[in-house]
Amino acid sequence: MHDPFVAFETELDRAHGLEDRLDAAQAALAAYGFTSMIYDYTPVPFAHDGELITPSLLKLRNIEANMADLWCRGGYYQIDPVQLVAAKSATPFVWSYAQPEGSALGRVMAPRHAPVVSYLKDTRMTCGVTVPIHLSGGDFATFTGIRIDPEGDFGAALRQHLAAISLIGHIFHGAVYPDFDPRIRTCQHVKLTAKEIECLRLTAQGLTAKQIAHKLDRAVGTINLHLTLAIKKLGAKNRVQAIARAAHYRLLDGAC
Repeated sequence: MHDPFVAFETELDRAHGLEDRLDAAQAALAAYGFTSMIYDYTPVPFAHDGELITPSLLKLRNIEANMADLWCRGGYYQIDPVQLVAAKSATPFVWSYAQPEGSALGRVMAPRHAPVVSYLKDTRMTCGVTVPIHLSGGDFATFTGIRIDPEGDFGAALRQHLAAISLIGHIFHGAVYPDFDPRIRTCQHVKLTAKEIECLRLTAQGLTAKQIAHKLDRAVGTINLHLTLAIKKLGAKNRVQAIARAAHYRLLDGAC
């Protein structure tokens, strides 16, 4: 008996690089009536203030080219209701901007989301399924299939296929994730130098500035400068808060 998921895994194994695998995923989604897809990944999903962090990787298929710029540089990612639901969900869900009250969007949509809603309605991308992918280290990805100009009952029909769509998303993510380079896996929200991170890490271990200076063979004033700059970049009030925020962004464990 032919297993479409085994065939999909085989096709991903044979594909050369991320772009070819995205094409394979798009083809797999087409079997369920989707016309477009989005995949994004971020090593840390939320800033310390609770805002969504712009992903370090965002890939689109059969979607207006300006969407990537709006979401990554125009601030739309932070006000995307689908991403907000996904970041706080462990299960795939159907969403609809044509009938939001009957989908997962109904409980989160607010006036601040209006620019995203208007854009998706203007581009006729009003219905889809999103698969949240939460990794053990805190990394976060979403795999989304979208239907341009969906029929009235398209969203309802999708619910019986949620498990299959989720499996496609997880198989795809499992195939591409090992090839991510250090830049993609690095949290871009806060940029600290290697010395600033090292000084914070040693401070977190209980060392004083004097002890760190001795350990790194630097002047105490230099260590204090590194720590002061790190505090400023993290928007912290003091070294304790800076350590907490650096840990939140996974800077102290070498993960980012």
